[in-house]
Amino acid sequence: MEREDMSAMERKVSLSMLLAFYGDMLTENQREMARLYWEEDFTLAEIAQQFAVSRQSVHDTVSRTEKQLEGLEEKLGLRRRFQRMEEGLQAAERELSLVRPTPETSKHLQSARGYIAALLDQEEE
Repeated sequence: MEREDMSAMERKVSLSMLLAFYGDMLTENQREMARLYWEEDFTLAEIAQQFAVSRQSVHDTVSRTEKQLEGLEEKLGLRRRFQRMEEGLQAAERELSLVRPTPETSKHLQSARGYIAALLDQEEE
Protein backbone atom coordinates (compact mmCIF):
# COMPACT_ATOMS: atom_id res chain seq x y z
CA MET A 1 0.00 0.00 0.00
CA GLU A 2 1.35 3.41 -0.97
CA ARG A 3 2.05 5.86 1.82
CA GLU A 4 -0.48 8.40 0.45
CA ASP A 5 -3.27 5.81 0.27
CA MET A 6 -3.18 4.97 4.00
CA SER A 7 -5.22 6.57 6.72
CA ALA A 8 -3.35 7.82 9.77
CA MET A 9 -4.52 4.77 11.74
CA GLU A 10 -3.44 2.33 9.03
CA ARG A 11 -0.09 4.08 8.91
CA LYS A 12 0.40 3.69 12.66
CA VAL A 13 -0.56 0.01 12.49
CA SER A 14 1.85 -0.53 9.59
CA LEU A 15 4.70 1.22 11.41
CA SER A 16 3.95 -0.70 14.62
CA MET A 17 4.27 -3.94 12.66
CA LEU A 18 7.59 -2.80 11.24
CA LEU A 19 8.69 -1.90 14.75
CA ALA A 20 7.79 -5.41 15.91
CA PHE A 21 9.87 -6.97 13.14
CA TYR A 22 12.87 -4.66 13.14
CA GLY A 23 12.81 -2.96 16.55
CA ASP A 24 15.87 -4.84 17.77
CA MET A 25 17.88 -3.13 15.02
CA LEU A 26 17.14 0.31 16.46
CA THR A 27 18.64 2.13 19.40
CA GLU A 28 16.73 1.87 22.65
CA ASN A 29 15.68 5.54 22.40
CA GLN A 30 14.47 5.15 18.82
CA ARG A 31 12.51 2.04 19.69
CA GLU A 32 10.87 3.54 22.79
CA MET A 33 10.04 6.91 21.22
CA ALA A 34 8.52 5.22 18.18
CA ARG A 35 6.57 2.78 20.37
CA LEU A 36 5.16 5.58 22.49
CA TYR A 37 4.23 7.61 19.42
CA TRP A 38 2.77 4.86 17.21
CA GLU A 39 1.44 2.33 19.73
CA GLU A 40 0.64 4.34 22.85
CA ASP A 41 -0.52 7.47 20.96
CA PHE A 42 1.64 9.84 23.02
CA THR A 43 2.11 13.32 21.62
CA LEU A 44 5.56 14.53 20.62
CA ALA A 45 5.46 16.91 23.60
CA GLU A 46 4.65 14.09 26.04
CA ILE A 47 7.51 11.98 24.72
CA ALA A 48 9.86 14.97 24.80
CA GLN A 49 9.00 15.57 28.45
CA GLN A 50 9.57 11.91 29.31
CA PHE A 51 13.00 11.89 27.63
CA ALA A 52 13.93 15.42 28.69
CA VAL A 53 14.56 16.51 25.10
CA SER A 54 12.90 18.97 22.74
CA ARG A 55 9.74 18.21 20.81
CA GLN A 56 11.77 18.76 17.62
CA SER A 57 14.27 16.14 18.73
CA VAL A 58 11.47 13.59 19.19
CA HIS A 59 9.99 14.52 15.80
CA ASP A 60 13.38 14.05 14.12
CA THR A 61 13.96 10.72 15.88
CA VAL A 62 10.50 9.37 14.98
CA SER A 63 10.86 10.53 11.35
CA ARG A 64 14.34 9.03 11.04
CA THR A 65 13.11 5.80 12.64
CA GLU A 66 10.22 5.60 10.19
CA LYS A 67 12.57 5.91 7.22
CA GLN A 68 14.95 3.38 8.73
CA LEU A 69 12.17 0.83 9.30
CA GLU A 70 10.82 1.31 5.78
CA GLY A 71 14.33 0.84 4.40
CA LEU A 72 14.78 -2.37 6.35
CA GLU A 73 11.44 -3.68 5.09
CA GLU A 74 12.37 -2.79 1.54
CA LYS A 75 15.64 -4.72 1.85
CA LEU A 76 14.56 -7.66 4.01
CA GLY A 77 10.80 -7.94 3.44
CA LEU A 78 9.98 -9.69 6.73
CA ARG A 79 6.55 -8.09 7.14
CA ARG A 80 5.68 -8.87 3.52
CA ARG A 81 6.68 -12.52 4.00
CA PHE A 82 4.75 -12.70 7.26
CA GLN A 83 1.60 -11.36 5.61
CA ARG A 84 1.91 -13.81 2.69
CA MET A 85 2.38 -16.69 5.12
CA GLU A 86 -0.64 -15.62 7.15
CA GLU A 87 -2.76 -15.32 4.00
CA GLY A 88 -1.58 -18.78 2.90
CA LEU A 89 -2.47 -20.33 6.24
CA GLN A 90 -5.92 -18.74 6.13
CA ALA A 91 -6.42 -20.02 2.58
CA ALA A 92 -5.31 -23.51 3.63
CA GLU A 93 -7.81 -23.42 6.51
CA ARG A 94 -10.60 -22.40 4.12
CA GLU A 95 -9.66 -25.23 1.72
CA LEU A 96 -9.56 -27.77 4.53
CA SER A 97 -13.02 -26.68 5.68
CA LEU A 98 -14.34 -27.76 2.25
CA VAL A 99 -13.03 -31.31 2.59
CA ARG A 100 -15.53 -33.86 3.85
CA PRO A 101 -13.93 -35.98 6.54
CA THR A 102 -14.10 -39.74 6.23
CA PRO A 103 -13.26 -42.19 8.99
CA GLU A 104 -9.78 -42.51 7.45
CA THR A 105 -9.12 -38.77 7.01
CA SER A 106 -10.94 -37.22 9.96
CA LYS A 107 -8.01 -37.46 12.34
CA HIS A 108 -5.58 -36.04 9.74
CA LEU A 109 -7.87 -33.14 8.86
CA GLN A 110 -8.34 -32.30 12.53
CA SER A 111 -4.60 -32.45 13.08
CA ALA A 112 -3.89 -30.22 10.06
CA ARG A 113 -6.47 -27.67 11.26
CA GLY A 114 -4.86 -27.74 14.69
CA TYR A 115 -1.42 -26.98 13.24
CA ILE A 116 -2.81 -24.10 11.19
CA ALA A 117 -4.74 -22.68 14.14
CA ALA A 118 -1.63 -22.88 16.34
CA LEU A 119 0.45 -21.04 13.76
CA LEU A 120 -2.20 -18.33 13.28
CA ASP A 121 -2.56 -17.92 17.06
CA GLN A 122 1.21 -17.77 17.47
CA GLU A 123 1.42 -14.95 14.94
CA GLU A 124 -0.94 -12.78 17.00
CA GLU A 125 1.30 -12.88 20.08
